Amino acid sequence: MKDKLLGLQPISSDVAALLLRLIFGGLFIYHGYPKLVGFDQILPMFPDLIGIGSKTSLILVVFAEFFCGIFIVIGLLTRLTVIPIFITMFVAFFIAHAQDPFQAKNLPFVYLLLSFVVFVLGSGKFSVDKYIIKE
Repeated sequence: MKDKLLGLQPISSDVAALLLRLIFGGLFIYHGYPKLVGFDQILPMFPDLIGIGSKTSLILVVFAEFFCGIFIVIGLLTRLTVIPIFITMFVAFFIAHAQDPFQAKNLPFVYLLLSFVVFVLGSGKFSVDKYIIKE
C-alpha cells in the first residue's frame, strides 16, 4: 500500500481520465448552458472575433462548450470533441482577451491547457469510446 501511495506509477490512469472528463466536461456544460438558453439575449452583445459573424461564432461556442462538454463527460469520441473546446479557448485567450492582464484571462488559459491534457490522455476505459473503438 505504501508503494502505491508514494510510488511513481499511477494508481489508475483510467479513473484519472474519468475524473478529469467529468470535471472538465461538467465545467463546459456549466458555461455553455446559459449561452444555449439565453442565445437571443447574448447574440446582440457577442463579438465577431474571427470574421465569421457573431451568430456563427456564438453557435460554435455553444456547440463547443455545451454539446462537446456532454460528449466529453460520457466519453464519446473524446479526442475529437475536445478539439472544438481547444479552438474556443485558443480564441478566448489569444484574441478575445489578448489585451487583458493575465489575471483576467487565466481561466481560458487553464481550460486551453486542460483540453490538451484530455486530448493526450484520451477517454480511458470508463467511457463510451471503449465500446466504439476496439483496440
